[in-house]
Amino acid sequence: MAPPNPFRPALLVVDMQEDFCPPNGSLAVEGGGEILPVINELLQLPFVLKVATKDHHPPDHVSFASNHAHATPFVSTCTIVNPANPAETYETRLWPDHCVIGTPGNAFVPELDIARFDAVVLKGTEPRVEMYSAFRAPLHDPPLPSAVSDLERRLRAAHVTDMFIVGLAGDYCVKCTALDSVELGWRTYVVEEGTRCVGGDAAWADTAAVVEKAGGKVVHADGEEVGWVRALKRSGAV
Repeated sequence: MAPPNPFRPALLVVDMQEDFCPPNGSLAVEGGGEILPVINELLQLPFVLKVATKDHHPPDHVSFASNHAHATPFVSTCTIVNPANPAETYETRLWPDHCVIGTPGNAFVPELDIARFDAVVLKGTEPRVEMYSAFRAPLHDPPLPSAVSDLERRLRAAHVTDMFIVGLAGDYCVKCTALDSVELGWRTYVVEEGTRCVGGDAAWADTAAVVEKAGGKVVHADGEEVGWVRALKRSGAV
């Protein structure tokens, strides 16, 4: 099948940071480091835009169990309230401290080919809300400007039509980013070999079903859709 026309694909690499990868990450995703060869290979392809995201939390971030009395990481939850509208709330899981600004865990893993990125987008900088998506926190009434990244602006400025997403963790930040990407109007693909989940294989099965139900697509690194990107390199098209 021929690629869509126009076809201006972007690659988004989500949160490939020390704290999300074994062996020393405070919130390490099992197998997180195993996806780096796939990601680095994708980074060599002629995407029109290549963007990395970073969780970039202040020490007092609301998602840290350490900031809540008697809370336990991975078990406890808290209610997030829209600072501009107390009627809008959502529940979020609490985590160990991770990706804190200025700490080693905030850094990209050294094996990641960061020289190939056109931009780095920071997320999770607003201490009052959780922000899994690379686009925005799940607050809409009204949105919280301090929890909206510049990712959408960058993609529209590059006239991107198709989003390919990889990184960590599949069942949280990758999933939420993919769902927002679909909602914002991009053809959206999650590359299966380029992600791992906190909840393992069962969580990946659930994630894939949610993404596809929303209108996204789970694809393979050696599949047709990535092949469209490889073909751009041969043709010189962008």
